[in-house]
Amino acid sequence: MEGRRSFSFQSYLVTPTELSAALTKNGPMEIAKGPRIILLCAAWFLPNDPKGRTGPQVFREKRIPSARFFDLDAVKDHGSPYPHMLPSAEDFAMAMQSIGIKRDDEVVVYDTEELGIFSAPRVAWTLRVFGHPTVHILNNFRLWVEQGYPTESGDIMSTSERSEYTVPGLEESRVVAFPEMKQIVTDHSQGRSETVQVLDARSKGRWAGTEPEPRPGLSSGHMPGSVNVPVPELLDKQTGAFLPGPELRKVFEIKGVNPENPIISSCGTGVTAAVIDAALGEAAFGDPGKRRLYDGSWTEWAQRVSEADGLIRKTL
Repeated sequence: MEGRRSFSFQSYLVTPTELSAALTKNGPMEIAKGPRIILLCAAWFLPNDPKGRTGPQVFREKRIPSARFFDLDAVKDHGSPYPHMLPSAEDFAMAMQSIGIKRDDEVVVYDTEELGIFSAPRVAWTLRVFGHPTVHILNNFRLWVEQGYPTESGDIMSTSERSEYTVPGLEESRVVAFPEMKQIVTDHSQGRSETVQVLDARSKGRWAGTEPEPRPGLSSGHMPGSVNVPVPELLDKQTGAFLPGPELRKVFEIKGVNPENPIISSCGTGVTAAVIDAALGEAAFGDPGKRRLYDGSWTEWAQRVSEADGLIRKTL
């Protein structure tokens, strides 16, 4: 059946115009016999958000009609002390079942109007890691609103449909766990290897250790040898959307990233690391098979190593 599918979008990132046109042809109706387009809102805010905003709150206030909500704080490994570690395949399948997503649905994930591109890439990356066939990111919801496309508001409604979503397993080749990450950074700090590149999406101040982390008691700083690529440098300053591919490529080139070498993306909790991963894809920068994401990111790293180990640096 999937071999006969015709997909609505040609690239990972889709524009509001492309999404609107596709929705008129193949929307998310539960009775649809063919592949559906399912809109998935990934709204999420840092725990120290100055306005105290939350994902569910802004989803209720404004969303694309018929969109469903993916809660990053709920669909995770609840047994981990770190905030957003990937859930088990079983738990992820249960989450998809409760949202009513089917494996042949074409899922378009989007962010908030307030932040622009931020957490949607993490949710889209998660779907990909668990093998969902077709996933895209709307670039972006702020432009959707500004260009006059429809929105709705109201309480989060549970879908009347529960799917039979199954997950074949986790694509482990896309993920880096702490033991391997520690070995990579240790090798680099001791001059044994410089081939693996670690790109850190946090702000320059957090990376340099001159600004605090949003989580109380967590040391700021960076892994030796890591390259700071703050998320705002990958986005349009006015719209919060991804920059065009050629401009993204220029950002990575200026940072001295080598497209021939493996790349690991990191951030605070593994959320905005996926922004870097998506930007690398849009820029066609490097081999997709050599791109991975450090799931625990800085929140895990800073709790499991120390400056005394030589594995946390606080210099520019």
